[in-house]
Amino acid sequence: MAAAAASLAIVLPAASASAAAPCAAPWAASAVYTGGATVSHNGRNWGAKWWTQGETPGTTGTWGVWADQGACGDGGGTGPGPVDPSGFVVTEAQFNQMFPNRSAFYTYAGLKAALAAYPGFANTGSDTVKRREAAAFLANVSHETGGLVHVVEQNTANYPHYCDAAQPYGCPAGQAAYYGRGPIQLSWNFNYKAAGDALGINLLADPYLVERDAAVAWKTALWYWNTQNGPGTMTAHAAMVNGAGFGETIRSINGSLECNGGNPAQVQSRIDAYRRFTGILAVDPGGNLGC
Repeated sequence: MAAAAASLAIVLPAASASAAAPCAAPWAASAVYTGGATVSHNGRNWGAKWWTQGETPGTTGTWGVWADQGACGDGGGTGPGPVDPSGFVVTEAQFNQMFPNRSAFYTYAGLKAALAAYPGFANTGSDTVKRREAAAFLANVSHETGGLVHVVEQNTANYPHYCDAAQPYGCPAGQAAYYGRGPIQLSWNFNYKAAGDALGINLLADPYLVERDAAVAWKTALWYWNTQNGPGTMTAHAAMVNGAGFGETIRSINGSLECNGGNPAQVQSRIDAYRRFTGILAVDPGGNLGC
């Protein structure tokens, strides 16, 4: 639906500070929002009933897309939006909104604990770049795990396949021990070896740690995101920081199977998640979304 022209602003009574809820991320005219998204505007929180872009909360020309959720306590809508006190651009409330059905294993605290391993992640460049990178990472993670539902690979028949016995270190945990685990489904003995070496954890000997410890699981995903090109030409981190666009993150993760027409439905699934998450973070998704 095309954005309707805004007309008369609705004047709303002020709520007391003691009753005000925390402000959500501020509404952005260029951002795409889907049903269930929450934003703040002019000191109030608003919930989207369906897909919307460019329709200002609190005006009569929005066809009822925004539901008034009441006053918020920090005068929202004037700044860059709430951030975690640590500086991470995704708050716990936003994380919960992104993954309402996630496994209890994938905790926000685990993600926060993992961030120190790669301090440049979602912490490089402008606020827009930081938010886009966080959204891009979490969108790919969501696609890989069914919305952070799956901790381990579901096709158990694949498990013995991930042992490359030709490696000099072999598969000390057993031939079927290196199946996909965690937010980016780390698999193969050589990837467990490389990730463990980078993180100072012996994952080759104990790959099961990735499904036991949420912080370790998140660290392996950040290891791949920040250091591995995969089938692409750059890391996913570099793609977002240097402006190559979300499509290049897809290429780095699974481009050999999905990009260049390989599986357009899977590419679109990742793009849809990215658009939804940038909407939650109130940031424009930028260009070059496909691959």
